[in-house]
Amino acid sequence: MAGIKIGVFGAWRGNSYIRLFLEEEQIELVAICDKNLNELDDLENESDELERVAKFTDFDEFLSEGKKLGMNAVFLANYFHQHASYAIKCLEAGMNVISECTAAATMKECVELVECVERTGKKYMLAENYPFSTSNIMLNHLVESGKLGTLLYAEGEYNHSGTNEELARLTPGKYHWRAWMPRTYYVTHAMGPLMFATKAMPRYVSARAAHSDLLYQIRDWRHNYDGCAIMFCEMDNGMIARFTGCTAMASDYSRYRVVGDIASVECGGNIGSDMVRLFYFNHTKPENEENESFIKADIGEPDESAQKAKSAGHGGGDFRVVQNMIEYFLNGVDPFFDVYRSVAMSATAILGWRSCLNHGENLLIPDFRKKEERDFVRNDDLTPFPDENGNGITLPCALPYNE
Repeated sequence: MAGIKIGVFGAWRGNSYIRLFLEEEQIELVAICDKNLNELDDLENESDELERVAKFTDFDEFLSEGKKLGMNAVFLANYFHQHASYAIKCLEAGMNVISECTAAATMKECVELVECVERTGKKYMLAENYPFSTSNIMLNHLVESGKLGTLLYAEGEYNHSGTNEELARLTPGKYHWRAWMPRTYYVTHAMGPLMFATKAMPRYVSARAAHSDLLYQIRDWRHNYDGCAIMFCEMDNGMIARFTGCTAMASDYSRYRVVGDIASVECGGNIGSDMVRLFYFNHTKPENEENESFIKADIGEPDESAQKAKSAGHGGGDFRVVQNMIEYFLNGVDPFFDVYRSVAMSATAILGWRSCLNHGENLLIPDFRKKEERDFVRNDDLTPFPDENGNGITLPCALPYNE
């Protein structure tokens, strides 16, 4: 029998993972919840396998009835800014949690999530997939090999633009989170690969955002009209890092680079999705090495796993996240993005936006492993996101701008 009996909250965002869960013998998909009944109907129309899976439109019923079905884990694929509160409900109900998006949307939620994991003893991980693309894993291997020397600097860009029609389709409703999300908040795809490659945690953040006239033209329904935001962090290993949030206008590709005092390594961009570039200066180049090498991203996976990864999304990252979950939930192998690293990324995004609003002010990112540092932000619930009635906003979602 499957050791992981999982439920999925959020049928639209969770759809690609639902497919992967159905392929794993160690996972049984027992329940799916989405407030939109059409999303549930669409799933059933796509696959006969999903007809036997229990469907719910109410989250509390999903938890209680799912528990009767043996559900012991929940995959959260709900709205971007609402993961922490639902994760806490699941943990307190005795479920292990894998969260698809940012861990928390306020500093207060970061504290509450960490303390709930510690209190319940249940397992929590973030399903951040970009670090586990084939090229980013290869980048990580090269960093870990020591070829780069002392790590000095890392940079990451995540770019995701779209036409007005695409943006409208992705913003179903006046108070949908995508219409209000500041440009720093979706940080995981740019920052996650850097943390994974360097094993460093952020300690200070300074950030700036830039206004976009093009996005300002649709401000009546997309109020986050900044085109990009750049965050600059001092990391706990002494290196520095520069990365974006989810930029709308900065470039046509996503890319990652780690620089040491001997060599640098990079992937993405013009290098291609399955190659990594290693570069040495003349005075640091070892004998029998080239100044510049383009290395095929081969991470030594068994053929079957490599093929499954290739057919999954995000350069194989989705498949590998599921494998990490299996190893964690069944065998106790700790994931890289545990609750502490997860909330550190969320806090970087949240405080990065505060920095943007104050002309790049340098802000301390709490170490959430330490209670005394949590206490400084325990009651900090400032947010740019409205509730479903348009209330609750305590921060602007874009830079002040006068026409």
